[in-house]
Amino acid sequence: MIAEIYITLKSGILDPQGKTVHHALENLGLENIEEVRMGKLIRLDFGSVSKEKALELGDEACKKLLANPVIEDYEIQIQSAGK
Repeated sequence: MIAEIYITLKSGILDPQGKTVHHALENLGLENIEEVRMGKLIRLDFGSVSKEKALELGDEACKKLLANPVIEDYEIQIQSAGK
C-alpha cells in the first residue's frame, strides 16, 4: 500500500511561497487566480500492509515528523502499490 500525504499550511497562515508563485503567474499573463497556496506531497510505500495499517502508519509519521500540527494540515490517501 502507498500513502500519499498532502501537507498544506493551515488557512490563516501566511504563505510567502504561494504569494511569489501567484505574482509570477500574473506576470506571465495568467489572470483570475485569486490565491495560490503551496504544499508538499510525500509518498510512503508500506509494502503489503493492509489499507487500515497504511493509514495508521501514515498518520503516525505525520504526527511524529512530517507535519507541524501548529501551522500545517495534512490529508492521507491510500492506494494499492500497483497503481
